[in-house]
Amino acid sequence: MAKARFRKTIIAVHRDVGYFFAGLTVLYAISGVAVNHVEDWNPNYTVTHTERSVGNLSAVEDSLLGAEVLRRMGIEETPKAAVRMSEKEFRVFLEDRTLHVAMPSGHVVDELVSRRSGFFHVNYLHLNHAKGLWTWFADIYAIGLLALALTGIFIITGKKGLGGRGRWLLIAGTAIPLVFLLLKT
Repeated sequence: MAKARFRKTIIAVHRDVGYFFAGLTVLYAISGVAVNHVEDWNPNYTVTHTERSVGNLSAVEDSLLGAEVLRRMGIEETPKAAVRMSEKEFRVFLEDRTLHVAMPSGHVVDELVSRRSGFFHVNYLHLNHAKGLWTWFADIYAIGLLALALTGIFIITGKKGLGGRGRWLLIAGTAIPLVFLLLKT
């Protein structure tokens, strides 16, 4: 009787915790794959480059160069900064973009940075940039995942559970990260 009640409790906990955290698990899984491949792409931002020419700038004084480039491009935004990087490069920093100006030719590479729709916000949560109350919820989520793992181990009994195939899957799934850590550290 006690064994049946314990088993019922494990199944109920696994089911309810699983339902509660299913949405966040899907979001974290997507974010996890995205940030795992940060060397291949920027999961938070898209960066686009467009090129154009504003004409020769050799006659423009350095102190007026930023304003002149913006005027010739028809941009009315006030720059955060306008800096001569070298004899051949001048940069104008705006809110979400940077103008890379070749000197004195006036060839401009306009680099626009924008948030990657969906990914930015999910990664923001997954990487815990929100801090504060989100940290507490993320900790509760981690405990919930632990509860799912521990209850999941005991849901199936017999030769498909820990008494058989389940034991070997549990050992393999635990051994893989341990072996990887031993080889990498």
